[in-house]
Amino acid sequence: MSKLLVTGSSGLIGSEVCLHFSNLGWQIHGLDNNSRAAFFGAQGDTRWNQQRLQAQIKGFVHHELDIRDRSGILDLSESIRPDAIVHAAAQPSHDLAAKIPFDDFDINAVGTLNLLEATRQFTPEAPFVYLSTNKVYGDAPNEIPMVELETRWDYGDPNYQQGIPESFRIDQSKHSLFGVSKLAADIMVQEYGRYFGLKTCCLRGGCLTGPNHAGVELHGFLSYLVRCNLECRPYKVFGYKGKQVRDNIHSYDVARFIEEFIQTPRCGEVYNLGGGKDNNCSILEAFARVTAITGKKMQYDYVDRNRDGDHICYYSDLRKIKEHYPQWSVTQSIESIIVEIVDAWSDRLR
Repeated sequence: MSKLLVTGSSGLIGSEVCLHFSNLGWQIHGLDNNSRAAFFGAQGDTRWNQQRLQAQIKGFVHHELDIRDRSGILDLSESIRPDAIVHAAAQPSHDLAAKIPFDDFDINAVGTLNLLEATRQFTPEAPFVYLSTNKVYGDAPNEIPMVELETRWDYGDPNYQQGIPESFRIDQSKHSLFGVSKLAADIMVQEYGRYFGLKTCCLRGGCLTGPNHAGVELHGFLSYLVRCNLECRPYKVFGYKGKQVRDNIHSYDVARFIEEFIQTPRCGEVYNLGGGKDNNCSILEAFARVTAITGKKMQYDYVDRNRDGDHICYYSDLRKIKEHYPQWSVTQSIESIIVEIVDAWSDRLR
């Protein structure tokens, strides 16, 4: 039986990957130490998700380990010798990173290096998938000429009508410290593929979401927005008139792509992974969509200052990923995603 090691296994993407590959017959090893509770308090706690995996996945092995623990990671990799690694663990908030810069860099950059080196030493043939972020582009996408529409911003340059490609520049812009630590890891993942020949890829995600997302104000906008609506409490909008655009992709579609990559891996690849041109929305549009489902008017406070390094408009150009993996596509619409998130939060808040 093939063995999969998933870091951040109690998070949104990690848990989806665990369940997906378990259904494919893999033995699942999950690594998570519930750091979200330390980052975001009780509302970020993911123990419930760990318990869900332990209940639903036969033979699931949970490893309570911090990816900063270099010797622990080396020992675990040597003992498990996984056939593939999906690295989804992270400090995920670009706002919080400024308050905990050492923790942020040690987790996101150094932790990734620990896992890469463990892979090189013990399982060099194992595909290694890293969940990167669109924040590696910093705020450079904001330099693209924009057009302001009634409920959103969009690209005014026809060269970007399909979104941001992987060739977009990654330096000489403001990233947030989170963006920098994730970019350092991103380049290192590429380098282990190009220099050592490991089968690595970086997935530069847009808004990865789904019903099992423990969204909080500093991370997971769509999930947190739904929760605010259901609890009738204000959602805080930071600048850009609430017209900032994000593409949204269901965690299931992310797991499906990871399956495709592991089946036919490449070395040192980079893919932008999100909802793309057809699956994006602004905050104002998200308000309207959620209200239409719940019947509850969205309450919000507007702060006339955008987050540092935040994108005015971002959606992923999916042409490269579809060219390399033509069997893969986005299957879950924003409408269906929001319905699932509403149902999940409704159950959790009872």
